[in-house]
Amino acid sequence: MTDNKPDIPRWTLTRYLIEQRRRFPGASGDLNALLLDIALACKAIARIVARGALAEGGPAAGDTNVQGEEQKPLDVLSNQLFLRMNEWSGHLAGLASEEMELPQPIPEAYPRGKYLLVFDPLDGSSNIDVNVAVGSIFSILRAPAELIAGEHELCEADFLQPGAAQVAAGYAIYGPATMLVLTVGEGTVGFTLDPELGEFLLTHPALRVPEQTREFAINSSNSRFWEPPVKRYVDECLAGKVGARGKDFNMRWIASMVAEAHRILMRGGVFLYPRDSKDVSKPGRLRLLYEANPIALLMEQAGGRASTGRQPMLGVVPSSLHQRIPLVFGSRDEVERIERYHHEPAPDVAPAPLFAPRSLFRD
Repeated sequence: MTDNKPDIPRWTLTRYLIEQRRRFPGASGDLNALLLDIALACKAIARIVARGALAEGGPAAGDTNVQGEEQKPLDVLSNQLFLRMNEWSGHLAGLASEEMELPQPIPEAYPRGKYLLVFDPLDGSSNIDVNVAVGSIFSILRAPAELIAGEHELCEADFLQPGAAQVAAGYAIYGPATMLVLTVGEGTVGFTLDPELGEFLLTHPALRVPEQTREFAINSSNSRFWEPPVKRYVDECLAGKVGARGKDFNMRWIASMVAEAHRILMRGGVFLYPRDSKDVSKPGRLRLLYEANPIALLMEQAGGRASTGRQPMLGVVPSSLHQRIPLVFGSRDEVERIERYHHEPAPDVAPAPLFAPRSLFRD
């Protein structure tokens, strides 16, 4: 028997956003238009990244960003693309980027909108030289009413909202295919860029993170700096079937936040970049506003969980624009286990004997 159902074209990003807007008859459409501007910036960056060493433009490497990290040419160029494609349309009251020390106000020549855009224009750019997947991460917040009314100028405090206040969040990943993964508060969905049409098409309409997993991702070179709960968790995973978990785990580490998040959304797993003692001035390594919050919203909307290890990530109130924080996200059961280990007393460990057992015979 043949299937006589007609072929139904995949939804474009535009149609998906229109269908979402129809659920709210009073919506102005500004959010839809803003997301399409962001998608256009991501398309432009994807085109440049795909050219690799053939790409031109941008300053020479060697400059540093506000965190003191070396800026590669594509970091700066990607930041400029995000700014230029989003500042003019009248949907934003301001922007903040990982690459800029201060928030970017909307130029006086353009109208001021009701949203704030927070973004990391090119996450994982240190991997570009070895052709590993990189991406752009973004978060959309509502601008304070006083800012919209013009009662004060854009300032850092306008952006210091907890992750639960995000209106939308997402990332674009530039790999074998370019994908846009998005949430507007009704689940997490994935779009794949059709290079012939130049459109993002809906290919993953309901991404879900499995509650359980056998994969974890962590930078084990920092193990000597980990806190006891993290050491306990990783040791149990490494012990495999004969250990407390009773199953074998695989370890992954890409060192690209977008790539790590994408793998977990597609097949499950847990990612840890925990607090450590390597640098006591930094309670964590990842940026709360530019990385942790948008990834946390995507994970939670896909049925996963995101945490500092001690508390839910989306409940953290930021204290500064470039605040760093520990981050654990992925399969819900594993993240909850890690949180539980942080709140439980450390298990008793038998002291090591002063002398090793000796024998006349060797194995």
